[in-house]
Amino acid sequence: MQIAHDILLRSYRSMRTIRDFEERLHVEFATGEIPGFVHLYCGEEASAVGVCAHLSDTDTIASTHRGHGHCIAKGVGVEGMMAEIYGRKTGVCHGKGGSMHIADLSLGMLGANGIVGGGPPLICGAALSHKVLKDGGVAVAFYGDGASNEGTTLESLNLAMVWQLPAVFVCEDNGYGEATGASYACAGTQKARAAGFGMPYFDCDGTDFFAVHEAAGQAIAHARAGHGPVMLHVHLARWYGHFEGDAMTYRANGEVARERSEHDCLQNFRKHVTETSLLDLSALDDIDSNVKDEIEAAVKAAKNAPLPEPADLQADVYVSY
Repeated sequence: MQIAHDILLRSYRSMRTIRDFEERLHVEFATGEIPGFVHLYCGEEASAVGVCAHLSDTDTIASTHRGHGHCIAKGVGVEGMMAEIYGRKTGVCHGKGGSMHIADLSLGMLGANGIVGGGPPLICGAALSHKVLKDGGVAVAFYGDGASNEGTTLESLNLAMVWQLPAVFVCEDNGYGEATGASYACAGTQKARAAGFGMPYFDCDGTDFFAVHEAAGQAIAHARAGHGPVMLHVHLARWYGHFEGDAMTYRANGEVARERSEHDCLQNFRKHVTETSLLDLSALDDIDSNVKDEIEAAVKAAKNAPLPEPADLQADVYVSY
């Protein structure tokens, strides 16, 4: 699949932004200044970006507790996100959501979600809206291998097929549901589960942006054309623990180091585009420098931003129609 030059640059910038955002959060969380839990997306960047490259603001996504990457890939600004994670009033949710509940409805980002398997039912509702309104939109649910065992997810797969919704179910299979290996906890295969509902299935290597982009393009086109829902199974690995502070004693010695050295989606991208003369290395280096400055500015702004006031507690609770 031929990908336009500007899309390649934008995609690399999104992946680099996710990586630097998460690596910086890893450092900042250790200071004790960030309230609540943080779940990092490092190593999985190509999945969110490869999928969201095919989406517009009209399309909707629902995320997981590991949602920063999906937010950035959908276009949510890092300054507002960083302020939100720090619990500041200038955050995208005014400091009320924190890491696990960042949302920006104006961009079709329905929110990160602290409930495992909470996204797929939301996406069925969003996909039904797209279908009824005939706006050409699709709805995408990101969920993990752990959430694939939740009743909410399985019920959503069934409902989406029964109603023939324009929905894409993206299973980001990083091999662990918290600390439990998917090989132990998931009976059968994701492909067989999709087949059980009569749902088309695609899978791809989540460390290869181009593989994700191609598979996601086919899956999203299927749903957008009115042919019903589809499952996209993305195979990848997270580099950090389930949450910040997780000692990862359940992982084999050298496993994470091997993933970092051999399966880095950003390095894979740089190697591919330079060897095929699709992009100049200098252009990628410029993006790296600009993103580093952007993340630094976001952290500084977040630390200097005001906290919510007690009077803000009752604001934004109800929607007036």
